[in-house]
Amino acid sequence: MIRLLRVRGQSMSPQIEDGDFVLALKPSIFSPIRTGDTIVFHKKPYGILIKQVEGLDEHRRLIWVRGTHPDSLDSHTFGAVLPDELIGKVVAYFSRT
Repeated sequence: MIRLLRVRGQSMSPQIEDGDFVLALKPSIFSPIRTGDTIVFHKKPYGILIKQVEGLDEHRRLIWVRGTHPDSLDSHTFGAVLPDELIGKVVAYFSRT
């Protein structure tokens, strides 16, 4: 499944800015999530978030994430991302300008 999403906020700046668009693809065996990938996920109570993968625990299927902006919320705040929270892996992004 492919989703086009508009980014709100600065958590991934300067790479991805507020108002940019990302194309997210559901991970598969052909395109697994790896450290350094950017993912989109739904984390209660924060909503839909976009972050960079910092680490993986493949045995427990946990994904640790961080934002590139210094003030960004990340796994240190809300814990690991679970598989059922994952929306997709960012495969492309488009600047609003």
